[in-house]
This record gives sequence, C-alpha cells and structure tokens, in this order.
Amino acid sequence: MKKILVLTTALTGAGFAAQAQDLTVMSWGGAYGESQLEAYIKPFMAETGKNVVAVDADNPATPVKAMVEANNVTVDVADVEFADGVRMCDEGLLEEIDPAMLAPAPDGTAAMDDFLPGSVTDCLVSTIVYSTAIGYDTTKFPEAPTKIADFFDLDKFPGKRGMRKGAKVNLEMALMADGVAPADVYATLETPEGVDRAFAKLDTIKADTLWWEAGAQPPQLLADGEVAMTTAYNGRIFAAAVGEGKPFAIMWDGQVLEYEGYVIPKGTPNLELAKEFLAYATTSQKLADQASWISYGPARKSSGALVGMYKDGKTPMGPHMPTAAENLTGALPSSYEFWVDKDSELNERFNAWLAAN
Repeated sequence: MKKILVLTTALTGAGFAAQAQDLTVMSWGGAYGESQLEAYIKPFMAETGKNVVAVDADNPATPVKAMVEANNVTVDVADVEFADGVRMCDEGLLEEIDPAMLAPAPDGTAAMDDFLPGSVTDCLVSTIVYSTAIGYDTTKFPEAPTKIADFFDLDKFPGKRGMRKGAKVNLEMALMADGVAPADVYATLETPEGVDRAFAKLDTIKADTLWWEAGAQPPQLLADGEVAMTTAYNGRIFAAAVGEGKPFAIMWDGQVLEYEGYVIPKGTPNLELAKEFLAYATTSQKLADQASWISYGPARKSSGALVGMYKDGKTPMGPHMPTAAENLTGALPSSYEFWVDKDSELNERFNAWLAAN
C-alpha cells in the first residue's frame, strides 16, 4: 500500500523514523513542499509503487550536513540552495551525480544541453529558478513601491520590514538600494568598503526590522500585520496572493535570482532509489508540472513550453515567474561562487551586527 508521510524536523535535524524501503525526501515545507508533493512525489509513488516519506526543515542543508558528519544518514534526497549544494559537494558531504542518468528533453535533446547554463553541478541537479523579492501588503500604501530603494524608505513607505536572518541577499539588496548597479554588486562586496556600505544601509532600517528564518514566515508576517513589506521567496507571496486571496503583491526590482535543486546525501541507505527519484523529478514535464503549483521557473529550457495554468485553472503562470522578461529589469543573479567563498565570514559579521545595539 502506497503512502505519504509528511513530518517536520527541527532545524538541527531531530531524528525521525522511516521504513528501510521508503524513500525519504527533505524539503522546505509550505507551498513549495506542496508543489513537490503534487508534481513529483505523488506521481512517482503512483507509477513505481514505492513509498515516499516527505520531511521538512527550515533549511535542509543544516540537518543533512549534521547527518553525514555523524554517519547517521536518514535522508535520501534533499532540496537545497545552490550555493549550499556546491559547498557541501566540495566538503564531500554529497553523492556525485552522473549526468547520463538525467532524462533527455521530449525532442531528444541531451539533458545537459537542455538544463539552464550552470544549473547542474557534480552533486546537484537544479529544479527551479526562484527569487527573493519584496512582498508587500497593498492595503498599506496608497502608492505602490516600485524600486528596491523604497524598501529602505521608511518615511515614504512607513511600516515594519521583514528580512531573512542572514547576510545573503540582504547585503545585495542594501547595495542596490544604495545606488549600486546589479552588475557591480559582487565586485563591490569583494571590498571591505563595499561590505561596510551594505551594513550602513541595513543600519537605516535595523530598528524597524523583524527577522525571519523559514520561508512560510514572510506571508504570515504580512497577514498578521506585523510587517508592511518583507523580503520573501516569490512563490510564497504568489501562493498567498493568488492561492489564498491575500492583498499582497510583489515588487520585482532588486530581486535576487537563484537556482534550487536536489542533492543526494553521502551515505544514503537507498542510493539507487534516490537516483531513480531524482531522474524522475527532473524530467521536462515534471518540472513544468511543479510550476502549476507555485511560481518558480523550471530549470530546463524545454519545460517552458509545457508550463500552463495555475492549479485554479484560470491564472496563467508565465507572468508570475521571476524569469518573465518584464520582471527581470533590475534583477540580480546570485553569485554562488561569491557565497561559497564568503558565506562564513559575512554571516559571522552579520550575526555580530545583529547582536550589537
């Protein structure tokens, strides 16, 4: 009998039980987790007869790293941020993935020619292109914010702000709001003066900012009226606005684009089944199917033409993608090379900055 078991683990990766023959897939929960459940997991079980255990974490990279280092791996496939996947691969925490196992496009194009440039690495296969953008409550502002600088303008756009608790994206947005062109952001952050400049800009809203750690929190902060504007994963704001009818909108200027994808932790007890699931989930059609549930762009070129309507059957998904042409003005592709190199250093400084009065 096929079954789906969805569990939630603490960020530290509290243990959970699964039968040995089950495939355990860890992701982020919420609307994003639901999109994977509907597009990948349920169809995989229906077609293969295999059981899948879906588990959630605020950031799957953290418990996966702990499991591998403790030689107690209970997750077979995990969804992680691109930079985390590259870093964990470099640290020997992930299984290498043979591109030959990935399915070709419907027209026969080889997978590695069909995936977006750079989206498949030695240990990670991207599934989506998502962005961290600005979500806001349309009832709070007579005039809608249009520029990333507006997020930092508490006089013209009063109200509390929400930001993810960490250096990544916040530093980039701070510099863009301070007048740095997207193309110059990472060169600026490579300098001590550039980092100082970013933190100085963050200083201007620090006292009015609530810090979130899980992707489900920003739309909840907006719904509860705790913030008027917040950084958020674009798909979470879409799900709340279109799926739940909340008065929310996305400001795309200054959005930070990033790949997200699946990895296989080193030492998984179900390696062959994990590979089978990963290959299944990353076919052109399955990636397009996920886009019917949440507004993240598929990581394969051939999936674009297969993307249709939202699950409501009436909302075209194309215009809501972060990669839609009209949404890309002022966008910044995240530099995974920069964050693989600077993550520890800048987060250490961020935490010290956050703790200071």
